[in-house]
Amino acid sequence: MEAIMAAPLLLRYAARSDVGKIRAKNDDSAYAGQFLAVVADGMGGHAGGDVASASTVLDLIHLDQDGYQGNAGTMLADEIQTANSLLSEMVHVNPKLTGMGTTVTALLLSEGRLEFAHIGDSRAYRLKDGVFEQISTDHTFVQRLIDEGRLSPEEAETHPHKNVLMRVLGDVDASPELDLTSFEASVGERWLLCSDGLNFVETDVVEQVFRQTASLSECAEKLIELTLAAGSPDNVTVVVLEVAESTSDDLRTDQLEVVPLAAETPSVVPAAALSVDEDPDLVARQSDQESPGENSAGEESAGDQPSAVESRQQDSLGAHIVADVIREDLAHRPHELVGAAVTAAAEGKIPLISGRSASRRAAAVLTHKPEQYEEDRGPGEPPRRRRWFGLIASALAVLIIIGGAWFGYAWTQTRYYVGEYNGKVAIFNGISQSLGPIQLSHVYTETAVTVDSLPEFSRQRLQQTLSAATLTDAKQIVSDLQLGIVSPPGTGDNPQPSKSPSNSASPGTSPAKSPPATGNSAKSTDCPTATGGSTPAKPVKTAGPTPCQGGR
Repeated sequence: MEAIMAAPLLLRYAARSDVGKIRAKNDDSAYAGQFLAVVADGMGGHAGGDVASASTVLDLIHLDQDGYQGNAGTMLADEIQTANSLLSEMVHVNPKLTGMGTTVTALLLSEGRLEFAHIGDSRAYRLKDGVFEQISTDHTFVQRLIDEGRLSPEEAETHPHKNVLMRVLGDVDASPELDLTSFEASVGERWLLCSDGLNFVETDVVEQVFRQTASLSECAEKLIELTLAAGSPDNVTVVVLEVAESTSDDLRTDQLEVVPLAAETPSVVPAAALSVDEDPDLVARQSDQESPGENSAGEESAGDQPSAVESRQQDSLGAHIVADVIREDLAHRPHELVGAAVTAAAEGKIPLISGRSASRRAAAVLTHKPEQYEEDRGPGEPPRRRRWFGLIASALAVLIIIGGAWFGYAWTQTRYYVGEYNGKVAIFNGISQSLGPIQLSHVYTETAVTVDSLPEFSRQRLQQTLSAATLTDAKQIVSDLQLGIVSPPGTGDNPQPSKSPSNSASPGTSPAKSPPATGNSAKSTDCPTATGGSTPAKPVKTAGPTPCQGGR
């Protein structure tokens, strides 16, 4: 008697997003497909929030496929870290985006398991076996105080710094720490991914709607309506998911026909052209025929125009590649895209990061793109193009991986941090992490300062290592440690130690290059540190940097 094999699992989904009643633009982005779902809540004021969330979500959509051979969790975490690197690169290209960041809450279904990744204060709820529970942990300052027993959940609701974020993607110095967990998927279980705008609806009400509404799309719409009725001042985005067995009616991602691109390729806003003085939703899209003087990024002097024209032409070429790749990638898969990401994809307002980003996205799409040239083959001609296509795509992917690894290692050697070595304070060149047996740092110099001679608080900070952008900053950190000063010079990454929860919640001084806060700012990314804070132990976490702050 032949064994009956269970049908492969996939996700049924519905996604909705609303700008809310107060905000001028939507900084949320979300994607839902048969294998991937992700919600991102951007921050960074007038110019950065929607850019951060849209860029991150669009950079992850190529993961919406099955067959990772047990590596789905690793792939999801790696791609989120890559998205974070691209955000940092945006800020490097355009300092006006300094301080932008985004939360990320994502699920990837593969081989009967749900891989979960989370950072920030967006949330994930699960309804399984009759139990409705919050799976994610809020990476906020007040949640840390609650975990330490220094604050009650009731007090947290009215705390003046309840929206201060400890961890986000974006303008940070090192790889952020992600919460990573793997769950066994069961047919019928439901998930809700949402931005923190939904927090204005009582959890009991959310659970009731989630349990009683059979239709996923109707459930998502009801949750949005309840949030608006509650007067939420924030954007709100929800993704409702249900694990189901696939049927013959379900289109697989490799069976979809390619939707031809529009005759006019959408123009793409280079990261360097974004201006904090203009609403990104109102930035005029540029065509290839625009003159240099029409650039919304600012006026160029007559002497700079030739180089500006050449730079714009290069950016335009790379930007068109990115836009085409993303749009064609979306055309291959059933999905729902909402929020700032759908605006970016539809109107072509996709920030251009670098040629490396464009090549990486192109390779990701090509490696699981259906064959389109079979009909060009003459009668009896062997399918050589298919074989050559696979070899070229594989070689390109290997070269990109090698090049990315080399550039990544080279970047780590431009960083410094202060730590302990042989009982003394030492300055290290690199970052305090390793890739298997490969150490990404080495001792640059061993100081004469002994760890035992430091104040207690300085010893605690030293155990966690203190990152520095330059060697000068690292030397200053050593001096500050001897004096018991918490914050490294000029970084604003850590506030002064405090004796009470309210004082420890005070934000640190923002970097001088950060843009001024505006009324539309959803969150900020200053970096406070709660003394004696413990990391939430619920999900498994990857190693990460000093916590970061955002606030609404």
